[in-house]
Amino acid sequence: MKNKTLNIAKKDKFDEFYTKLTDIEKELTHYKEHFKNKTIYCNCDDPQKSNFTKFFELNFEQLGLKKLISTNFNSNGKGKIVIIESGKSKYQGNLDGNGDFRSNEAIELLKEADIVVTNPPFSLLREYIKQLFDYSKKFLIVANINLATCKEIFPLIKENKMWLGYKSGSQEFAVSDNYNRNNTCIVAGQKMAKFGNICWLTNLDIKKRYKSLILCKTYNEKDYQKYDNYQAIEVKKVAEIPLDYNGAMGVPITFLYKHNPEQFDIIGADFDLAEHIEINGSVRLNPQRFYLNNKRLYSRIIIRRVSNKNI
Repeated sequence: MKNKTLNIAKKDKFDEFYTKLTDIEKELTHYKEHFKNKTIYCNCDDPQKSNFTKFFELNFEQLGLKKLISTNFNSNGKGKIVIIESGKSKYQGNLDGNGDFRSNEAIELLKEADIVVTNPPFSLLREYIKQLFDYSKKFLIVANINLATCKEIFPLIKENKMWLGYKSGSQEFAVSDNYNRNNTCIVAGQKMAKFGNICWLTNLDIKKRYKSLILCKTYNEKDYQKYDNYQAIEVKKVAEIPLDYNGAMGVPITFLYKHNPEQFDIIGADFDLAEHIEINGSVRLNPQRFYLNNKRLYSRIIIRRVSNKNI
């Protein structure tokens, strides 16, 4: 699935994508130790529809939660709120306002939370993540891998303040009947939309982060050519990272799924590092992409082996 549909969704501000319970279960099972005695806030979740709310309510005692708060945005009125404490006491009602995560009411609830877990609105993801860091919150959220390389978010990954979770790749989301795109299908009477390159973003420490890539390729100049406009070699696939090269290497953004900060340092991305280039001796460009043999490449991240680290 290309990113065309996601770009349309961003343009149209269509943000009603509901995560399947099975996908939530598969990811969240890796974080159980983080949830014990914690207040969880699902701040973009209709309590009556959200599978995030359902997951935490069903597993409240098993996870040892202290408290669950779930709120949603209602463009036509007041947002809804559900609060569960000790797995028994449950409050369900309306907020004073519309439930926008940026509202003062929602921010006060955010301050109370230990961990935020949700599928935030796609069109507001940059602003959403900024708010999480502004209030120093732990989080686990659904996102798209391509957004991980945008200028507002990538520095957080580069500096090891945020990383990718376990799940990656194609994923289906429940959508309303008025969502009409060519990436939909009907499953058990529910309209579903399928997207590629879905990931989870988090700042919760996980074992996956420290699993090193097993490398089998060796460096040679023929297979690993240098970019026209940056001093680094091109590595077409993550599996082809050479085990014996110590310099700068350009890799696809899917490298982020496998990144171990103890194995590789992230130097930067093409939108920051790509240098001016002349094409055919006359046209001077600042492409924000790397070129190889005069051909513009897809997004690349520049990495380098951690010093004195055996891979």
